Amino acid sequence: MAARKAGRGAKRGRDRRGKLRGAIRLASAGLAAAAVAKELRRPKKERTWQGSLGKIPYDFRTPSPKRVKRSLWAPDDPRLFVPRAFGVGWSVNFASVKARGKDFVKQYREIAAGTRPRG
Repeated sequence: MAARKAGRGAKRGRDRRGKLRGAIRLASAGLAAAAVAKELRRPKKERTWQGSLGKIPYDFRTPSPKRVKRSLWAPDDPRLFVPRAFGVGWSVNFASVKARGKDFVKQYREIAAGTRPRG
């Protein structure tokens, strides 16, 4: 009996995650449609296919290797999340993740060695 209840609880958790994923996909599709509609409302010569919806960036230009690299690895940009090379939203700047990880390890080692006060 207990095994049956545990199985139902696990299934319920998967159902919730599935609903959350579906909601995120729907919101993403809605933002993409709104961005395309925003561009199509402009005169043809003024369409840039990049911009933002409020604070959410979008870019529907054909991605170049340079833009893809810049959106995933930008050591000169301290932001953790940067606009995507193609699509709506942000991508992770892995150069910033690496730098922050190094800083964290350095601080941890200083605290562990007793050369840096905690807090």
